[in-house]
Amino acid sequence: MGNTVTCCVSPGASPKLGRVRGSALRAASAGGGGGGGGGSGAAAVGLERRTGAYREVTEAESGDSDPGGGGPHLQHISDREFPDDLALESNPSDHPRASTIFLSKSQTDVREKRKSNHINHVSPGQLTKKYSSCSTIFIDDSTVSQPNLRSTIKCVTLAIYYHIKNRDSDRSLDIFDEKSHPLTREEVPDDYFKHDPDHKHIYRFVRTLFSAAQLTAECAIVTLVYLERLLTYAEIDICPSNWKRIVLGAILLASKVWDDQAVWNVDYCQILKDITVEDMNEMERHFLELLQFNINVPASVYAKYYFDLRSLADDNNLNFLLEPLSKERAQKLEAISRLCEDKYKDLSKAAMRRSFSADNLVGIRRTNAILS
Repeated sequence: MGNTVTCCVSPGASPKLGRVRGSALRAASAGGGGGGGGGSGAAAVGLERRTGAYREVTEAESGDSDPGGGGPHLQHISDREFPDDLALESNPSDHPRASTIFLSKSQTDVREKRKSNHINHVSPGQLTKKYSSCSTIFIDDSTVSQPNLRSTIKCVTLAIYYHIKNRDSDRSLDIFDEKSHPLTREEVPDDYFKHDPDHKHIYRFVRTLFSAAQLTAECAIVTLVYLERLLTYAEIDICPSNWKRIVLGAILLASKVWDDQAVWNVDYCQILKDITVEDMNEMERHFLELLQFNINVPASVYAKYYFDLRSLADDNNLNFLLEPLSKERAQKLEAISRLCEDKYKDLSKAAMRRSFSADNLVGIRRTNAILS
């Protein structure tokens, strides 16, 4: 217990110093860094405490450019760093502030449709969308925690449709090519890569898988996250020749990650009669490798995709089913709100007991939940 303490844990680990830190940390633990370090190797990297303040010590400060020793350093997914100029643009499935790819691709068609209607003086026709008033509140049964299954699948398949229609090129991999790895015994036409599938065709394919495997709406949103992550990481495009296998691989992975009782690969072989378990295993293995085994979906990213899908539905007149708010449902929503508020109060009290002193308790306010 000295004035200087060197620890072997660095919370701000950087992938750029992965291998260097691995060997330096082993040197620090071998040299007994509890009392102030046993040499330049022990002080290469760590947390140094002086007069109650912590700071990170790197090999640049100690002057040790060759820490010595080898061995791989396994880096946690949450420690990965991306260049600041590429993080928000290239990885929308990892960063909550980045714009989703499908919403960007759909905006071109939306703007052209609105421009065409304006030039040709096309009337929007009878308004089918319902709006709330002072006496009646219309509400749908889809929330970010419990999305509506049918509406979510429609939105996800529409996003896939825009991915295919407005793709930049036809970059693909053999493992996803339907000509090399057919899903059915029917002969694949020679011009199969020239015809884009329509939205109904994509919806029927995805709907069949979700109905047979009894998957949830949340799984559909995670499927879209994995799909866009694959396109970004592997630098490929989803096109008529590979869309079925890419979607199938994303659904397979999402069902295993999200659902507590995941569907086995052999179960998909019973849904798609002509595909083999070996093919499913190989496709899943390649999918994971292309994702760099990054299957983490933060809550902020999930919420971003949910609300962007709702924006996509609104732009394409895929309105969620709205019903007048009844007295029974209003009471149910109020009860849920009160339950969540009570849980929040309990958590905040526990956090204040751990984090605040008596001097900091003055002036803390809580805002009551308002049901509108």
